[in-house]
Amino acid sequence: MVEMQVAGIALDAASRSPIVLLRDPSGRRQVPIWIDQAQAQNILAGLNADPPPRPLSHDLMVALLKAGGLQLDRVIIHAIESSTFQAVLKLSPSGPKDETVPGQPNTPSIELDARPSDGIALALRTGSPIWMLEEVVADASIPVDAEADADEQANFRRFLDQTSPADLVRHLTKAKPEADRAPDHGEASPGDH
Repeated sequence: MVEMQVAGIALDAASRSPIVLLRDPSGRRQVPIWIDQAQAQNILAGLNADPPPRPLSHDLMVALLKAGGLQLDRVIIHAIESSTFQAVLKLSPSGPKDETVPGQPNTPSIELDARPSDGIALALRTGSPIWMLEEVVADASIPVDAEADADEQANFRRFLDQTSPADLVRHLTKAKPEADRAPDHGEASPGDH
């Protein structure tokens, strides 16, 4: 799994629909998730440091979680089915880890099905991480800096073009620690006595 960060909200140039952009830790890939206006406003409100004068729906959800003795541990975006992202909320009892919810001994963690946009809005308000399965990132991501990727590939190709197989073997031999090398011409290794 890859921990993703909210890079921001953008507008699809063709449809004018809002998109929430999630970025991987390297900053090289982004996953766009198309959302509606209300979802975009909820996410933007979570990104905004100033609380609204009255609680919005997701602020109320956070208050309900606290009142119920639960905390949001993480949001997991785990699949794309019929062009729709699927997510779950991982909840656990709040408070010290050795405590349980009163009246509910040994309360296990809870998984709730959720829209990714709702999970993202809650994660922003609670400071919880947003995780995405690597397969989903690979399937849905777009390169953030295609120019840097192209430069890196071109530099690697130049390196390969300028390096002979003999140079590569010499380089690899130098990089290999002395202890890992096979003994030459019948010489014993330090541990072969």
